Amino acid sequence: MLDLAQQFPVTQNHIYLNHAAMAPWPLVTQQTLAQFVAENVQHGSYHYPKWNMLERELRQNLQTLLNAPSIDDIGLIHNTSVGISFVAEGIDWQAGDNVVSIAQEFPSNRYPWLAQSYRGVTVKSLDLSTCGADIEGELLALCDNNTRVIAISAVQFGNGLRLDLKRIGEYCKAHHIIFCVDGIQQVGAIPLDVQAIHADFVIADAHKWLLGPEGIAVFYVSQQQREQLRLTQFGWHMMETMGNYTNPEFIPTPSARRFEAGSPNMLGLHALHASIQLIMQVGIENIWQAIQERMQRLIEGFQSTPHLEVLTNTQPERLSGIITIRPTQKTSEDLFEHLKLNKVFCAPRGGGVRFSPHFYTPLEQIEQTVQLAREYLA
Repeated sequence: MLDLAQQFPVTQNHIYLNHAAMAPWPLVTQQTLAQFVAENVQHGSYHYPKWNMLERELRQNLQTLLNAPSIDDIGLIHNTSVGISFVAEGIDWQAGDNVVSIAQEFPSNRYPWLAQSYRGVTVKSLDLSTCGADIEGELLALCDNNTRVIAISAVQFGNGLRLDLKRIGEYCKAHHIIFCVDGIQQVGAIPLDVQAIHADFVIADAHKWLLGPEGIAVFYVSQQQREQLRLTQFGWHMMETMGNYTNPEFIPTPSARRFEAGSPNMLGLHALHASIQLIMQVGIENIWQAIQERMQRLIEGFQSTPHLEVLTNTQPERLSGIITIRPTQKTSEDLFEHLKLNKVFCAPRGGGVRFSPHFYTPLEQIEQTVQLAREYLA
């Protein structure tokens, strides 16, 4: 059993409220990588069969975390941009098709769709700055008979807005629309059930709420979409007979491994495996409960601070692990620099200053952050 209090030495050096950008690794991940590096130095690839077993266990843990129907639904790719590009380039588009999305999406979930204009595809975007309370209703109202995909983030990176994925997914299922979810700001922080939300695709990098490294991501692909999506990258690792290097036939595996063209990121696999095991040990429901407690303290503290505006929707059903604030009498840039000088690691995002604690963030550091902001703005 891990001693969670010792797993995050970062708390001794920073008030780390920047998981929506990049997470520090837990100690167990560092130790796992040190062991992996030592094996390479001393034995080369002798232990590769053991590493393959670890890779399968990682897929199983991700299957459990997302409640995917099968381990075959789980791909391990480089990042979210690659996964969304697989989807955008792999769909058999017809001229006149459109994608419905949100104007404030992170570039990874905008550019791959906009890039399909050469195939006659257009993007219809909902502007969150002008829409009303029924965000999902206004989003779905953009759909028409030519809508092939709804592509959204589970949580908006700028202000932490969480969407009702189940409502959107049910609409997609009823209207035969592909549902593609950028899950990078939810997976690892908030429970996400791919079956309950009727998702066709969910993509999430490891380096944010999953407490892992850059260069590796989970790519959930439903069985139906695996059979329909055109492949755009090719290599030995995606083959049904992966170890048969002299096979003259091109027969991709039917599993999500068909999107893993070449050699795996074995270093990233080991790191993510260790971080996911920690998340599984704590439990995603417990993680979300702890994040909510920290978010509530930030909300209450910031809302009671003079000369400060909370930009994030704080309704319980909209809440995520992200809160963004803006000073009304000083600049966001100045507030950010003040907090940075006092070892509060946050980010200038969403028109203000963004904070994103994780489950392990000490509560006293939450209170300290609010006090630092309050003193600066007084």
